[in-house]
Amino acid sequence: MIVEEERIRVLEGDWTPLSVAREIAADGVQEDPFYVMDVGEVVARYHQWRELMPRVEPFYAVKCNDDKLLVTTLAALGTGFDCASKAEIELVTSIGVRPERIIFANPAKMASHIKYAARMGVDVMTFDSETELMKIKQLMPHAQLVIRIRCDAASAQCPLGIKFGCDPVTEAPRLLKVAAVLGLEVIGVSFHVGSGASETAVYLRAIQYSRALFTLAASVGHSRMSLLDIGGGFPGGLHTSIQEVAVVINSALETYFGGSNVRVIAEPGRYFAAAAYTLAALVHAKRELPAKEESEPHTMYFINDGVYGSFNCVLYDHQQVVAQPLMPTSEKPQPCSVWGPTCDGLDCVLPTASLPPLRAGNWLAFRDMGAYTLPVASPFNGFPLPRVRAVIDRQLWLSLKNMWPLTESHFVVGSRMTGPQSPPASPPLTPPPQTEHAGVFVECALK
Repeated sequence: MIVEEERIRVLEGDWTPLSVAREIAADGVQEDPFYVMDVGEVVARYHQWRELMPRVEPFYAVKCNDDKLLVTTLAALGTGFDCASKAEIELVTSIGVRPERIIFANPAKMASHIKYAARMGVDVMTFDSETELMKIKQLMPHAQLVIRIRCDAASAQCPLGIKFGCDPVTEAPRLLKVAAVLGLEVIGVSFHVGSGASETAVYLRAIQYSRALFTLAASVGHSRMSLLDIGGGFPGGLHTSIQEVAVVINSALETYFGGSNVRVIAEPGRYFAAAAYTLAALVHAKRELPAKEESEPHTMYFINDGVYGSFNCVLYDHQQVVAQPLMPTSEKPQPCSVWGPTCDGLDCVLPTASLPPLRAGNWLAFRDMGAYTLPVASPFNGFPLPRVRAVIDRQLWLSLKNMWPLTESHFVVGSRMTGPQSPPASPPLTPPPQTEHAGVFVECALK
């Protein structure tokens, strides 16, 4: 049975994620933070990707946001998936994704995860060291290997080369030879310029390196070089675009892989996830600090989500979050700071901000909150994780509903969005007799 609050709401007319959040908050019983997930944003970004980079197949990076509805939607659209663990492979295959649409893109894999991938038929996987080659030789000698090289963007939100990727000039040639000696098959090259990269020319450099390694690999016995994985790094905010980077990538592919049958894939994460999720958080307390000699009065606002929850992205993903009052106001902004609900002094969402005066019971909205937030959040100090309220436009729903592995019971057409969002309480050791309302404690199949 599916809980009413966790169904996907089918909406008509003019609406936005903010207007949906206002409707939920206006219910009056809502106290916990919640997300509004706009399925249409995901679909629009998929079509934009295919239009701007028709040769590059998107393989969604599951680690960015493993919300099952997001993953299911992308699977229905036809994307592949970049999985980094057994659990991510389990998630993706559980919704019917074929193993050929998965790349096990973790260059340092646990043995049990390699064995699981072998059982599930996920044969394509990355490596960047001799140790990994020895492990794969022992556990999965039939694997189709992709060597991951390092080519870092000049600036990135989260650099990855410090952890993964062999040097394309000094290390990669030797590893290709070692793989050949071990009788392992290398079929391609991958790289990742860094998550949230701000340099576009880096893709040209990385594709140049890849072309050279394709030629070298063939000369040492890897005769089936057929896959280029250009990784991630693509922007995902509402006001960002991949048009500029698409021009660079398309040109580089034409120059170095034009006329070839090489399959090109990428691993976008935040591109699909970030803008689709809007977070609403309640101001539950405030504290006025008096003016000091050289400073204005300052207000501390305490909200019901923080850096141990959704705003872990501030610490770990280096995001610059922006707060705005959920309800429009014409009052003048004043100096303030925004704090999370826990008793930890480090739980600060925004150390400096400028917001109109708020009261306890007002709501703040945060856009672009779908990337590297939900998967990392924890209920530290006993504060619940936000729940996701998914919405979709009726016309889009009619065109997609037969593609999803979902039934009519997963959707509600029209009617008001209401709370509360609190997750079901943990059952007591001795369950009480069921009542006619027991169904509300059943988790939705999507979560």
